[in-house]
Amino acid sequence: MSTPHGIHTIDTGFVRPGFDAAYLIVEAGHGAFIDSGTVHSVPRLLAALAEAGLEPAQVDYLILTHVHLDHAGGAGELLAQLPKATLVVHPRGARHMIDPSQLWAGASQVYGEEVMRRDYGHLRPVPAERVREAADGQCLELAGRRLQCLYTPGHAKHHMAIHDERARACFTGDTFGLSYRELDTDRGPFILPTTTPVQFDPQALHDSIDRLVALKPDRMYLTHFGPVGDIERLAADLHEQIDAMVAFAQAAAGKSDRHAWLCEALADLYAGRASAHGWHGGRKRLREMLNMDIELNAQGLEVWLDQQRRAHADATRRAAH
Repeated sequence: MSTPHGIHTIDTGFVRPGFDAAYLIVEAGHGAFIDSGTVHSVPRLLAALAEAGLEPAQVDYLILTHVHLDHAGGAGELLAQLPKATLVVHPRGARHMIDPSQLWAGASQVYGEEVMRRDYGHLRPVPAERVREAADGQCLELAGRRLQCLYTPGHAKHHMAIHDERARACFTGDTFGLSYRELDTDRGPFILPTTTPVQFDPQALHDSIDRLVALKPDRMYLTHFGPVGDIERLAADLHEQIDAMVAFAQAAAGKSDRHAWLCEALADLYAGRASAHGWHGGRKRLREMLNMDIELNAQGLEVWLDQQRRAHADATRRAAH
């Protein structure tokens, strides 16, 4: 599907329909992709490019919000099909695009080799000369259209959002949470934050959300999934849930069944909020729909909690000396 201002939403096909999006911005015969999906997504992105009336050589940029594989796994393969495009990425993510072996190894520890090859495919390295590290606030020019790269940590340290001034829109990756169309009601979209191992930072995420809202965009373009409006309400929902999730993590400290307890607490939180939002599919259906997100959020909270405990222990030892 497409939206005004030459912005095309592309379903990458990852996991299920309506789960994972990449975007194509078209301006005066030039194109820029925002995120790539996985290796398996590349034919879909090239098909969307053709549907928009552009040749691969007319793409100037592939801009990555961050290098998690549902956003960037197909970057090397896609760039190989775009002879004039430059890959733009946060400096912390650049080395992982040039040599994705560490990225693969880290994700394989979480998902396993078999799942990795099935879901993500082979990660193709990007030649170093085709990679540009974006500075915070740097503006890219797409046929005169300004696309500003803004560092937005909290979900990941290597995360950035892209502000499209002309469209009054932000491409938010995972910073502005997850909002699936199946959970929309007559009250609008439903939203929840995403932590994901291993770099969740709640205060940084609060600050990043506020930074994007301060731009007063008309739309946020989420990877999971699609454009949403009603920005102020959704931002307030995200802030409330981040605080609730942190409280869950602290309450789970020391529990022998910490992970399972967190998963159920998160399911209760989301089910209660979805019901209050007017979604009446029930907790069981919501739990099935959000199973992957709940699992990853619980893992992200556990990693954060362990990091906090280690930092406190280190500070205590330093004070004792």
